[in-house]
Amino acid sequence: MGKSLRINVKLRMTIEIKKLEVSDLELFSSMVRLFEDVFEMKDFEMPSASHLQHTLRNEGFMAFVATSEGEVVGGMTVYTLAQYYAEKKLAYIYDLAVLGKYQRRGIGSRLIELLKNYCRDNGYEEIFVQADTVDDYALRFYRATGINEEEDVRHFYYTL
Repeated sequence: MGKSLRINVKLRMTIEIKKLEVSDLELFSSMVRLFEDVFEMKDFEMPSASHLQHTLRNEGFMAFVATSEGEVVGGMTVYTLAQYYAEKKLAYIYDLAVLGKYQRRGIGSRLIELLKNYCRDNGYEEIFVQADTVDDYALRFYRATGINEEEDVRHFYYTL
């Protein structure tokens, strides 16, 4: 999937969405900075370029980036999970964000749609994502993207 997808978004803005390749380190770094901004991450330290490059090389990792006139305006990271219950893989959306001034223009929905098509074409069983129950914006967003099922679950963490 080396080709990118061009879409025209409201207000005559052209958005290009592409699946990142190993050579797209600069775009990946910009996307991580976008996540830092949108998620309001305090005291964030950018990982080294070698770590980001290693992440891009990971066969169980995918990143999709949305750009407008060369600026990264949105992005999504996804992990592939092998199952032992079935032969088909699962895709877990780890992060998805769009810069504030570009939100509500269909970019996030197009990122999800592109992932659905990619996973369907590559034999995945399903895609899943978690959203905090207090994050009404994220809940509304995901509910509007054509989900098949919703669960109310709790996550438990072990800090090491």
